[in-house]
Amino acid sequence: MELPEAKLKFIETWGKLGSEWGVNRTMAQVHALLLLTPTELTTEEVMEQLSISRGNANMTLRELMGWGLVEKRHKAGERKEYFYADKNTWNIARQVAKERRKRELEPVLKVLDELAKVDGDSHDEDYKTFKKSVTDINKMAKNVDKTLETMLKAEENWFWGSIFKMFQ
Repeated sequence: MELPEAKLKFIETWGKLGSEWGVNRTMAQVHALLLLTPTELTTEEVMEQLSISRGNANMTLRELMGWGLVEKRHKAGERKEYFYADKNTWNIARQVAKERRKRELEPVLKVLDELAKVDGDSHDEDYKTFKKSVTDINKMAKNVDKTLETMLKAEENWFWGSIFKMFQ
């Protein structure tokens, strides 16, 4: 397989993987393209290489910047905007975990904390089942949150070393 074909295969695969994780397919493909590109790309270059519209490219690049995965750069004397993706996979993983925590886990924790305070008859089977389920899920979600917090603060080698020790 030649490099251009390999790049295209990676971009397509990253797009499929992203959509399975709940990320827009085009967003994942643009991110993959920027990951594989050693320098910055303009919106026009992204559009051309992925055959997407200007509106789609602009919206996707803004979303990637909102996730903290892409940064906008300017070159002296030029009006064009350039976009660059951090190539460090640990930084990417931490940033994605941080955003997913903020967008998904924190709202769920807030609702679960509220639901854990629901009053009821401790002899009622429906109430007992509800209370146990919510309490158990809340406990698990808080453990996931603590693990993510540890990951976000940790250095890569320490984090993976700690994880591997748990499974030995």
